Amino acid sequence: MLQSERIQSCSALGAFLQRLLSVTASKELPPHFNDLSLRFQRYLDEGIHYNGWFTRSELEFSLQGWATLLNETDLTNWLAAYQLPVENPKTIGLILAGNIPLVGFHDVLSVLMSGHKAKIKRSSNDQELVALFLEYLVCDQPKWAPQIELVDGKLTDFDAVIATGSSNTARYFEFYFKSKPSIIRRNRNSVGILSGNESHEQLVALGQDIFRYFGLGCRSVSKLLVPKDYHFEPFFQAMYEYRSVLEYEKYTNNYDYNKAVYLMSRSELLDNGFLILKKETHYASPIATLHYEEYDSVDEVRQILERDADILQCVVSDLPLAGSIPFGSSQHPLLTDYADGVDTLAHLTTWGQHN
Repeated sequence: MLQSERIQSCSALGAFLQRLLSVTASKELPPHFNDLSLRFQRYLDEGIHYNGWFTRSELEFSLQGWATLLNETDLTNWLAAYQLPVENPKTIGLILAGNIPLVGFHDVLSVLMSGHKAKIKRSSNDQELVALFLEYLVCDQPKWAPQIELVDGKLTDFDAVIATGSSNTARYFEFYFKSKPSIIRRNRNSVGILSGNESHEQLVALGQDIFRYFGLGCRSVSKLLVPKDYHFEPFFQAMYEYRSVLEYEKYTNNYDYNKAVYLMSRSELLDNGFLILKKETHYASPIATLHYEEYDSVDEVRQILERDADILQCVVSDLPLAGSIPFGSSQHPLLTDYADGVDTLAHLTTWGQHN
């Protein structure tokens, strides 16, 4: 299969998703709507029954992200930095996470575009969309078929593995896959850093980094670093834009439960009725809770970020900090934004150099 054929087929998937979403928005199904399109549409309607966090809004947001990324120009530019396809294709085992929709598809795409075979074990929390994406690719370009295998049971007979899970499961992965080349991913979190000079619009954008996917993604901001004596009123005013999260019972239940636990333990809280702020050094925070910590200087912030680089995914800020990204951008990764900063395609290229 030529690399140009791979790029063309993935671009076709992006165009298909764009058309699907435009039809979804108009609520009209044209006569030529095929069976696969109808199954995508059905999953948008019913996905929340399989995973209570996969609301239609979050599913459409994820699909729109991939519709934007899967175009010929971006795919070509992404792959240009690597010697692909590989000379000696291997079978790459993939163990996907399922905390947010299609969170593992970048790994799948990387394996397929490198020329390796993808042997995929999906998360029980995100099975259908990955399968629909792959089915579209095979329908569009049958040459994909030998490169794709979905596995429901134990993952066996592979040459290398990319596995994503919690910090606890990562230790199991490291032991179980110790004899294989591997990329093992653990829990990471993202942090927002405020100066106190942010505009209302910037803080509203930060709300996207906090509330998108209900804060379940590794790119979701779970903690704030704020200057000492920071006044949270402008922050809470901006967060009011996201009060609709209370429409979702699972979110509201988490908010009520966590607030009750904090109050019983007499924790000092800031609360706007749907988001709890708790002063805490840890980055990982429960749903409906945002941790925060004060700092004295930007130099102190830089020291914190350097110290915690191995446990952070994104740094969202308007301050001049190395590697930081603008408010509102954490849930819009590019093809070159590799999880944990580990260049997946570079590893796949190396794994394909020798028999």
